[in-house]
Amino acid sequence: MELLSRIRAEQAEMPEALRKVAEVILADPAEAARSTIVDLAERSGTSTATITRLCRALGFGGYAELRVALATETGRVAQQPWETDIGQEILPDDGLDRVLSVVSGNDIRLIQETASQLDLATVEKVAGAIAQAGRVLLFGVSSSGAVASEMEYRLQRIRIPTWCRSDAHSALTDAALLGQGDVAIGISHSGRTREAIEVLAEAGSHGAITVAVTSHPRSPLAEVAELVVTTSSRETTFRAEGFAAIHSQLLVLDVIYVSVAQRTYERTRKAFDLTVRAVTGHRLPEGDT
Repeated sequence: MELLSRIRAEQAEMPEALRKVAEVILADPAEAARSTIVDLAERSGTSTATITRLCRALGFGGYAELRVALATETGRVAQQPWETDIGQEILPDDGLDRVLSVVSGNDIRLIQETASQLDLATVEKVAGAIAQAGRVLLFGVSSSGAVASEMEYRLQRIRIPTWCRSDAHSALTDAALLGQGDVAIGISHSGRTREAIEVLAEAGSHGAITVAVTSHPRSPLAEVAELVVTTSSRETTFRAEGFAAIHSQLLVLDVIYVSVAQRTYERTRKAFDLTVRAVTGHRLPEGDT
């Protein structure tokens, strides 16, 4: 996972002192890369010992390694001009060209970050479990519910018995009926949606394989899940992080879906042929208006 993405994802779960350092780094990564350990400690209102603890928490041997990683990542971003608008504010009087630049730049970057840190071994396990599942339960609320609904449609189209729920009561009763060989997937950007946590816990207690799709790998949802797939998200004006996470969530689930289709190739091909023929009569011939 790219360094800044990882810091952003784990920031909320860090102790207060480490979180202060993380905030300073994320506010200006290039400046942090140029700073000495003493400078960074002063700017964050912490100590050099705290900086060292953060380095070790991120997997670095010391501050020198962290600075090199920051310099490398910020240098790479500087070589890609389209990324300069990422994270910038959209003001009421901004033109659509500016809006397009900020929104598209942010979405492209999030997809790249998600792809670069995606654990393909975990994706393989999730896809394998879904391909063999007797029943798949998807749960999400709000924008995560819309993503879950899209995944439900795709899996049903290739004859995977799938149900999507956004109501906690319905989801919990479905989860209680799951068992060995079934799969429950909870989607939550924050990983702190109480209903999603409860649904996965209920499903897991009956032997189902539980999967969390979240931007926060140390969140309560991730802790209750057997398998965790992480996404990236970054807030922009008028787009809270939950909304911004939709594209990266769709990317992850799309990769899982295609991997399932590969495992069930003959069944998937026949299902597509049948469903295409079923709706052919509802499509106008080419050239008609």
